[in-house]
Amino acid sequence: MALGTATAPHELRFDAGRICLDLLATTHPFEHLDSLPPLRAWITGSGLVPAGTALAHADASWLAGFQELRRIVGLLVHCPAAPPETRTDAHDLALTRVNDLARAAPPAPLAVRSEDGSLVRELAGPPGCAALLAAVARDTVELLTDPATRAALRQCEGDNCPIVYVDTSRGRRRRWCSSEVCGNRERVARHRRRVALSRA
Repeated sequence: MALGTATAPHELRFDAGRICLDLLATTHPFEHLDSLPPLRAWITGSGLVPAGTALAHADASWLAGFQELRRIVGLLVHCPAAPPETRTDAHDLALTRVNDLARAAPPAPLAVRSEDGSLVRELAGPPGCAALLAAVARDTVELLTDPATRAALRQCEGDNCPIVYVDTSRGRRRRWCSSEVCGNRERVARHRRRVALSRA
């Protein structure tokens, strides 16, 4: 995945198992989508568009749109099937909004021949913000309406890590959003505790 040069590869992550959850992860450990270059890098890195797709036409309204959708995804993922007695107006409004966004047509892919004759994916034209938001909103709808995938949703067990991911590991034993990030932090902390206890 091409991550661009706006943000270091380790800062934009695409390991939550769904595009909508990868969008949600852009708030941790700090706001990643604070300007257009990281947003363009996220759009490409997430696979919403093929590498090399021109996104120079993106403007500040794109940032606002993706940040709004991210907020909605967070609300719906953390409370996907609220019973009527606990459902809030905010939850119902979020569901209505994600459904509205999902109605737009996502970017149209084309299979075209590359210079070596192999088929590669390109888009029919420069993608609009509404089309890209529709693709993420549709992914959100699929996540929320698929009982098997919803049952595999996990909250990272790392200290203060809010990332939610789809656990596809054998036996559903995955504990962290990333073994290299939160898992490594936990192993280092465990080692330090053992060292401290051995010195006591």
